[in-house]
Amino acid sequence: MVVIGSIEELEKRSGVTGIKDLHRESIDHITIPSQQGKGVLRRVEDVFDCWFESGSMPYAQIHYPFENVETFNKTFPADFIAEGIDQTRGWFYTLLVLSTILHKKPPFKNVVVNGLVLAEDGRKMSKKEKNYPDPNLVVEKYGADALRLYLIDSPVVRGENLRFAEAGVLQIINLVFRPWYHSFRFFANAATKFSKQFKPDQSLTLSSQNLMDKWILAATSQLIQSVRKEMEAYELSAVLPKLVTFIEQLTNWYLKLNRTRMKGANGPEDTKTCLSVMFEVFSTLSRTMAPFTPFLAEFFYQKLRPLIPENEREDSVHYCEFPHPRAEFLNPRIVEAVSNMQSVISLGRTARERRNKGVSFPLKKITSINTSPQFQADIEQLKDYIMDELNIKEIAYVSDSKSVINIAKPDNKKLGVKLGKDFGKVSAAIKQLSDQQIRQFQSTGSVVVEGHTISSDELLILREFKGDAKLEEAAWNSSAIIVLDLTEDQKLIDEGYIRRVVNFIQRLRKKSGIQPSDPVEVFYHVPSEGSFKTLLQNEAKNISARVNLPFTPINLLPSTSVVLGTTDGEIDAHKLHLTLTVIGFGFDTELLSKTYPDKQFVEDLQTLVRTRDYHNTLKELTSKGFFECKLNDVQTKLEWNKHIFRNCNESQRK
Repeated sequence: MVVIGSIEELEKRSGVTGIKDLHRESIDHITIPSQQGKGVLRRVEDVFDCWFESGSMPYAQIHYPFENVETFNKTFPADFIAEGIDQTRGWFYTLLVLSTILHKKPPFKNVVVNGLVLAEDGRKMSKKEKNYPDPNLVVEKYGADALRLYLIDSPVVRGENLRFAEAGVLQIINLVFRPWYHSFRFFANAATKFSKQFKPDQSLTLSSQNLMDKWILAATSQLIQSVRKEMEAYELSAVLPKLVTFIEQLTNWYLKLNRTRMKGANGPEDTKTCLSVMFEVFSTLSRTMAPFTPFLAEFFYQKLRPLIPENEREDSVHYCEFPHPRAEFLNPRIVEAVSNMQSVISLGRTARERRNKGVSFPLKKITSINTSPQFQADIEQLKDYIMDELNIKEIAYVSDSKSVINIAKPDNKKLGVKLGKDFGKVSAAIKQLSDQQIRQFQSTGSVVVEGHTISSDELLILREFKGDAKLEEAAWNSSAIIVLDLTEDQKLIDEGYIRRVVNFIQRLRKKSGIQPSDPVEVFYHVPSEGSFKTLLQNEAKNISARVNLPFTPINLLPSTSVVLGTTDGEIDAHKLHLTLTVIGFGFDTELLSKTYPDKQFVEDLQTLVRTRDYHNTLKELTSKGFFECKLNDVQTKLEWNKHIFRNCNESQRK
């Protein structure tokens, strides 16, 4: 038997020249004389499996071994191969067989196998039955990035089948794209408000001592670490869960806990630091996500590009190097500390929800029960965030408490097989284990009961609250236990009312489409006399400071005011009306009436001033200290903060 390796060899052995076509009908007539004198050799009639041609791809594509030997040696075996699950018995098999025979090793380092994309009902996609959405319409409706990320996160990249559901593509938008976009928009608005020429300062980012800044930078570098690790392992489906977690941390924790910083609560230097940190996070995130969401990543990069130093600026995010985790940002200790804080806040929210105590109602105390000194130290370090998020006045710390005890229950299935006839007495003894014995078991991982050693996977540990259920509510997870003190007093009730009034105003502001910088004021009306009305009168200055708007009784509302929105509501049966207006000047009507006895003249004078441009008139008043005008041939002079005030609220406080 002779195996022919080339057309040249076939022509040489057979004496036939000009061979161009190697299909059987073109070469079956060619014979080769046996070099061993055994007669004439003819082509074997069987056709070699055509998959072996595909299996020869690593060699045939560069004409190895006849040329490109050095190139082949540098690139073989391949970093990875990718193909559908239905091809594993063909191409994958022949690749492996040939490489094993020729080189004694596999032809690839990694295999990426995709499963089949099926219709939502699990059947094969069929053009005839039209049992799947048009891919072009899906891309047009949701975008190519959403579809790409949906597929990357699906079983199909693990060699399993996917039942394609359009709802899954929409979920990607809701879980990833919307919060990513809204958090970026918040950053962009805050940066523009801080300075239209805002430029991030890398030195401020690196030197920030704010613990939340350090945390989000550490989390960003951890994300890069994780994505790189999964990409190097070709585990594409493991990327999205980490991304979703990071975006949730960014939007629901960092941005939420640092809103006031971005708005300038701690001064311009701290605001710029916070914004510089945010720039670093969003810039890194756009480069990290470029391979997965190329269009959205490019959108964010182009928005950030003017803020990037010219020597580091690229025309496209896809020209940038994939980011590396920064050693100066990695900080597992801070990540753990913030995680502990998040546990306490989440448990506190859970406890509030169980007792229908909305976060607007302040509570006296939360107690953290934990045997770990480090855990308690973390909570103490971050207690301001916890107290603010949970609207709590005090945090107490205990290492042990009789109000939450451990209870042990046997795993009947496992221990029944293991113990046989002894199961009954051992099971009863397990249920009698004391809290101290269970704690010891949790630290050692085993306990001896009735002469039998019970391991950690054979016992179920439950917790039970033994405190005052009327005045306390407990919640726990695997790492933390908290107890909320639900005791009420009038001071707490009043604080809760104030917070809810503030929320009412903020909702009206949002409903009316008012931006934080818009010059507006709010007027309130409480129909009935009583403690609630007195509370609002006494706390008007406090409410005004919280919403950054004048908060004024509605009886001072000028008839010429431009109303932007109104709302009516109730707070624990106390009715409240709010009216939001364009801001206008306030007057001391009583004093004006002494100067100008004609009541109609005083009203016309106020109307005249209020119809002028507010900002120009305010500028004139603050620079001159008075405002002059002629009305009905009468020359008038209104003195600043005597006759005329910045708004109606200030005129009331004169």
